[in-house]
Amino acid sequence: MAAKAAFDVELARGLIDRRRSTAGAALPMLHDLQHQFGYIDDTAVALMADALNISKAEALGIVSFYHDFRRSPIEGPVLKLCRAESCQAMGCEELVTYLETRHGLTPDNADTGRGLHVETVYCLGNCALSPAALLDGAPIGRLDRSKIDAIVADTKGKLS
Repeated sequence: MAAKAAFDVELARGLIDRRRSTAGAALPMLHDLQHQFGYIDDTAVALMADALNISKAEALGIVSFYHDFRRSPIEGPVLKLCRAESCQAMGCEELVTYLETRHGLTPDNADTGRGLHVETVYCLGNCALSPAALLDGAPIGRLDRSKIDAIVADTKGKLS
């Protein structure tokens, strides 16, 4: 996983200003901020609200409505596991249990500490290769125990 930049107000302001005149600018702004910093800082929410001439509450409402936006930074790579119907039919729930019992990783648990952060998503559009996942945005098809073991081992190796 590439390290994200520390939050920088001027950089955030530049990202927001770049999208100010874009139709439906809020989501492109938020995606740019999340991509740059790995999360949406409270200061960025205020900057976005000012740029779009909306209240801070409205801006925060947009951020909190979409589950993909984080409100605080996380350390380590992010594994997004698809748990939609196709992936369920191909064994994703067994893989979730395996992650929990073998590696002590519970999806959507914010308190996993350092290491691999596992999140649930519902449909990655990669149904032909179910069970599907994304590791830091890179697609993984036909996820199985050995791939999970390799991901966890690689994460531990990078953090050692």
